[in-house]
Amino acid sequence: MAVPSLPPERETGGTEPKNKWRFFLYSAIGSFAFFVPFTVGENNTILLDHIVTWLQGSLSGALPYITFVMITAGAIYQFASGKWREDVARMVFAFLSAFAVLLCAMLVFGFGPAFLFDERLGPFILNKLVIPVGLLIPVGAVFLGLLVGFGLMEFIGVMVQRFMRPVYRTPGKSAVDAVASFLGSYSLGLLITNRVYRTGGYTAREASIIAAGFSTASATFMVVVARTLDLMHIWGVYFAVTLIVCFLVTAVVVRIPPLSTIPDEYYPGATPQPEEKVEGKLVSAAWREAKAFLAQAESLPKTIWRNFKDGVLMTIQVIPGIMSVGIIGLALAFYTPVFRILGVLFYPLAWAGQLPDPWLASEAFAIGLSELFLPATLVADSESDVLRFTVGVVSISQVFFFSSMIPAVLATEIPLKISHMVIIWFQRVVLSIILTLPLAYLIF
Repeated sequence: MAVPSLPPERETGGTEPKNKWRFFLYSAIGSFAFFVPFTVGENNTILLDHIVTWLQGSLSGALPYITFVMITAGAIYQFASGKWREDVARMVFAFLSAFAVLLCAMLVFGFGPAFLFDERLGPFILNKLVIPVGLLIPVGAVFLGLLVGFGLMEFIGVMVQRFMRPVYRTPGKSAVDAVASFLGSYSLGLLITNRVYRTGGYTAREASIIAAGFSTASATFMVVVARTLDLMHIWGVYFAVTLIVCFLVTAVVVRIPPLSTIPDEYYPGATPQPEEKVEGKLVSAAWREAKAFLAQAESLPKTIWRNFKDGVLMTIQVIPGIMSVGIIGLALAFYTPVFRILGVLFYPLAWAGQLPDPWLASEAFAIGLSELFLPATLVADSESDVLRFTVGVVSISQVFFFSSMIPAVLATEIPLKISHMVIIWFQRVVLSIILTLPLAYLIF
């Protein structure tokens, strides 16, 4: 069948890009930075993670102070930009950002209540979450310009369109977001999603589906979880099952509220760029779409600078929420029975699934709402392989958690409310338990 013609403004005839090599070279560098792990010393990970690790080592003494300045800037931005007036959630988030300034000041300058300095609480949030994310987003934004600015997303979008659209109801290019999250970081995946949404490449519903379904923890963090749960001897199985469960759950939640009820509308003021249905020869159609985009692409310096500015702006909005919401969530987990009570919701599933110590299992499922890593620490000493494996998969597949992911989404323009994210978290946990338990018993 013939490939349908592009609309006049996207037609490659007459706008044939002069420097086609940019597609191949810049896309290759961006892909390498995001998706190809390699070993430096004893650390096997992607280039972005290596750079962040190097920066953490080189600037270790200065980073807490730099972080304090960025959190302060983020809190000021919430009020100076007027974003705090947009709705109740943004207002709460703005005041939590101000609270983050106080919390960060106490941690950096060494004053405040003793419990804040518990290694599991304040230092964990600052050193393991806030500082790495604060470095990863702006560094990732530089390479993001190479990945999304010269036609690669358009090329991949056409190639996988026939799978992504019917299964996940998103454009083919959303596959890039999914891979960026799994091999890079959910913060990088969100950065891509937010950028494409604001420029008219995704609708509100599509951007929300991508954030809620594909912005999972990275493969690097999955290794940390697997090590904690003594699952490294079956790492390949654990990774494969987690990947399958995550995407199966996403295929379900996109078809039920709240995701199914989010308006299918484009970002206000953006020029809609809907993905065209392509038939016929995919490779030639994909290359034509990539060339059409490349013909309109900005120069490399402009692309990198624009993405870097977006990355810095996103960083100062994300890390105050991680600091304040993360510490509040972990404090509730460690010092109150909130998550033990919340675990009652999952007890019937844990009991019906014949998990040993169903109360421990149900609390582990619930505590993931506060921080992604806590479920693994809670069941790490369990003798049950089935329990540890199930908790390990569910903790990744749940996607949303208050210590980082939820504040990161609130810092974007993606129209997901806190209530939406909590409901989707519950849906994903329940579905993940149901899908994982039979596989865990099969494996063990």
